[in-house]
Amino acid sequence: MAKTASNLKDQEMLEAAFEQFNTVSSQLIDAYRQLEVQVNVLNAQLDEANNQLRKQRDENAELAERLGMLLEALPAGVVQLSADGVVVAENPAARLLLQGAHGGEPWSAVMAGWVHSELDGTYILPGLDNAPRLAVQYQDLPASGGRIVLLHDVSRLHHLTVELAHQQKLAAMGGMAASLAHQLRTPLATAMLYTANLKQEGLPPEARARFVDKSLARMKALEGLIQNMLGFVRGQTSALELLDVDALVEDVAAVLIPQCNERGMIWDCNKLLPSAITVMGDRKALQGALVSLLENAMHFSPEGGRIGLQVSLHGDQVCFRVEDDGAGLNGADPARLFEPFFTTRPGGTGLGLSIVKKVAEELAGSVVGGDRPEGGAYFELSLPCRGMGAVDEQDIQGEKK
Repeated sequence: MAKTASNLKDQEMLEAAFEQFNTVSSQLIDAYRQLEVQVNVLNAQLDEANNQLRKQRDENAELAERLGMLLEALPAGVVQLSADGVVVAENPAARLLLQGAHGGEPWSAVMAGWVHSELDGTYILPGLDNAPRLAVQYQDLPASGGRIVLLHDVSRLHHLTVELAHQQKLAAMGGMAASLAHQLRTPLATAMLYTANLKQEGLPPEARARFVDKSLARMKALEGLIQNMLGFVRGQTSALELLDVDALVEDVAAVLIPQCNERGMIWDCNKLLPSAITVMGDRKALQGALVSLLENAMHFSPEGGRIGLQVSLHGDQVCFRVEDDGAGLNGADPARLFEPFFTTRPGGTGLGLSIVKKVAEELAGSVVGGDRPEGGAYFELSLPCRGMGAVDEQDIQGEKK
């Protein structure tokens, strides 16, 4: 009886164990099936990723091929440099421009002996056939730390630019010659007319003297025009020296004050300067330029008008400002005022302001002009200040004459 009860108990335990085994087996089978599904999904994703990588690889290979073909066909030279400046690769155009391969050489050694032009920033390669002229550009490669060098042969462009400048110069000379001929014709024709009158029989002495005076006046006008032209062509500055501004203004005033008195004009000179200010210049040329500006102001001012000269210090520039009470520029372009033979004054030669500009530029200065808000015109001649004495309040207040 006891044995039967024990067998039943074992059987129940065995059944329970089989049932538990079946449950675990079923769970394992489900887990395996889920794992299998996941493996299939991962395989599909891996295949997709591999396909994308293969596609990208093919595209990159195609792009590399196109870039390679482009570099081979590119007319501009392309040189690749490493991070330490050594030539890594170069396209055929670069080898042609540099007349040889330079792989493995430092780029600084390749450029040794190149002549740099400050005018246009190009380089001339001496010692090579036809001496090409190159424009050089650099592009950094952040990923590798290297650089790309672009070489452009601008020899033809440079030649055309020089040729164009030459043609423009010839055209300007032709225009200047035509303008000069026009300027010379009128006084010359007048002088010839007055001289021809001297041949008249029975001409009274006073009429003869009048014709002689008029002929001489026209001849002097011709001489003045030729002198102005020669001064413009040759330039006016020669012997440069340190000039005291006060003394220079005194010399100019000595020339202008009698003219102002003769025409009943007001001479208004203000020196708003510290003491002992100097500029570098040619005394005769600079004095002539200031007198020319002031006489120009007198021609455009009515009798009794004001002719102003103000001298002041603006930073490191000494500024001579000439003012008048005339009609101003009358709409004339300020930029054209200093062109040779351009004038708004009847009988003017159009060379006075051109010579003033030339003198200013040769002395490292500048000159500008324009209309005054209160009426009339102004011209400002500025030159670098080269020396200064002790500055006190009374000096800065200025002296009015």
